[in-house]
Amino acid sequence: MQKTRHTTNQLSTTCCYCGVGCGVLLNKEKNGSVSLEGDKDHPVNKGALCSKGMNLHHTVNDKTDRLLYPQMRYNKNMPMQRVSWDEALDRTAAVFKTFIEKYGPDSVAFYASGQCLTEEYYVVNKLIKGFIGSNNIDTNSRLCMSSAVAAYKLALGEDSVPLCYDDIELADCFYVTGANPAWCHPILWRRVEAHKAANSHVKIIVVDPRVTDTCSVADLHLQLNPGTDITLNHAIGRVLIENGDIDLDFITNHAEGFEAYSKLVFERTITESALICGVSEADIRLAAQYIAEAKGYIAMWTMGLNQSAIGVNKNLSLINLNLITGHIGKPGSGPMSLTGQPNAMGGREVGGLSNLLPAHRDLGNAQHREEVEKFWGGTTINPNPGLSATEMFEALNDGRLKAIWIMCTNPLTSMPNVRLVEEALKKARFVVVQEITNKSESLAFADVILPAAARAEKEGTMTNSERRISYLNKVLDAPGEALRDAEIICRFAKKWAIKDSTLKILPLFMPSMFA
Repeated sequence: MQKTRHTTNQLSTTCCYCGVGCGVLLNKEKNGSVSLEGDKDHPVNKGALCSKGMNLHHTVNDKTDRLLYPQMRYNKNMPMQRVSWDEALDRTAAVFKTFIEKYGPDSVAFYASGQCLTEEYYVVNKLIKGFIGSNNIDTNSRLCMSSAVAAYKLALGEDSVPLCYDDIELADCFYVTGANPAWCHPILWRRVEAHKAANSHVKIIVVDPRVTDTCSVADLHLQLNPGTDITLNHAIGRVLIENGDIDLDFITNHAEGFEAYSKLVFERTITESALICGVSEADIRLAAQYIAEAKGYIAMWTMGLNQSAIGVNKNLSLINLNLITGHIGKPGSGPMSLTGQPNAMGGREVGGLSNLLPAHRDLGNAQHREEVEKFWGGTTINPNPGLSATEMFEALNDGRLKAIWIMCTNPLTSMPNVRLVEEALKKARFVVVQEITNKSESLAFADVILPAAARAEKEGTMTNSERRISYLNKVLDAPGEALRDAEIICRFAKKWAIKDSTLKILPLFMPSMFA
């Protein structure tokens, strides 16, 4: 775990804007506001910050739009009114219990976010899977990372990024596809640029239909036709096999399925693939040459591959290039998915999706379910995956789902079909919105509004793209009656337990992911 220094007036935290996980030092000023600087002791950014990170203190200092107290309405035609925490949570517990008794555990759902701290992810995951008995918990991480999750599990057996940022300085070939890290992950990309500037032999291949800022340092830009990523990756794989630029020892001892893969990539000639992709055959062969000559080869990708109906296959076609060349499990090599949200990785580690269990356990594995059930001491875990993020709002729309609890996200700005989401929230029998700001469009559909503490107002951990766990100090007190997200969920669980002895009371503080 990364836990950096702090003084009385200076506390360390982590930037909340993307998955790079830059360390930040927040300074408490005499007037009650905060200023910031990059944490020079943090191994991710070594003091550097991008434009978003440099302006983080403005969001911390601005409390003009904050939700300050719980609110509730008793029917859809009534206005919101201020209530106590007890009143809000008593009613929410009663409504959830009523729906569950009448329609079953799968009639309710939680929709969370990659902005949640790991402890928050864990406690809500434990509540609904381990005690309510439904797997209907998903997050907006589903929209960006689920393809990478599935591909890592299929290719490597576990959703685990098999390298770290320090491998950047050990690599001599980078294959960047479906991503523009110069804009979206700038601090990480500065490390790649600096490494290339200091080592002229380092090669950068960028695959993108557009000419982006990332292309400015590329040795080869493959400006492919949109949607032809798999064809391109298979063509490069075929060239590597034809030229004997594969690691047969690694394939024999550490991989399986090579014959099927080889048969697949040889279904098209390089000329045919080049025509489909809209790139030259020579450039495909040059890309394969750069990979073949590399002592350390890193593939980087993000939403351009993930957010697709065939995103898993796109991911696999890329990861397979690392596997056939043996560029995995050694310094300077590996497939590195660039996470979009600050704690999407931490959420995955504690099972915060509808098809996952904590600590990379498999929901479909009876032994894994039994281990978690025994550890939690709650109810039987449902072996079937719950509703995914998009399916939740489809189920609200058609009536299968009765109640939804939205925390740390706003589906009316992030979901792919906003009209469907709006119709679904209109039809929902009961909507809880746990938020920090009064500007969220989702509040208009809420029956209960719960004010939450912001990132600088609570402590906990998060995991960045390289799986580094960083500790976040509490810097400020939350305004009004706002509470930490984890405490809100635990208070709700305690209310539930008072009314139903079969649900054990959850502790108000989770000292570890397995508490």
